Amino acid sequence: MSSDPSDIESLREANETFYEAFGALDINKMDAICEISGRSICVHPGWKPLSGWDQIRVSWQGIFENASLMHFNIQYLAIDSNGDCGWVTCVENITSVLQGRANNFGVIATNVFHRSDSGWRLVVHHASPNI
Repeated sequence: MSSDPSDIESLREANETFYEAFGALDINKMDAICEISGRSICVHPGWKPLSGWDQIRVSWQGIFENASLMHFNIQYLAIDSNGDCGWVTCVENITSVLQGRANNFGVIATNVFHRSDSGWRLVVHHASPNI
């Protein structure tokens, strides 16, 4: 059974909205795309897993406070869905300025979304170094 093409497109749009919020270093935009619940999970590269939106939000705020630039070039590897669950696996090609230092690096990410009445919301973000 293949996924509905409209689900694939709306998942791509939700994923792009997440990276737009990340690139804008905007916690309010993150609030709008992420699921605000205790079941949210986030694993930043090299970090221990964070559970629940309160912990995750604090982590994003810390990242945003230490960054003056985050630019993403996303290479999609897979987008799929099953019912109200959708997932995106991608390579994040990142140009950043963190604590005054410019960096270029790649990260492999899997983003899991849950479809709610207000659209797709990011419930899991797991990112690992692209080695």
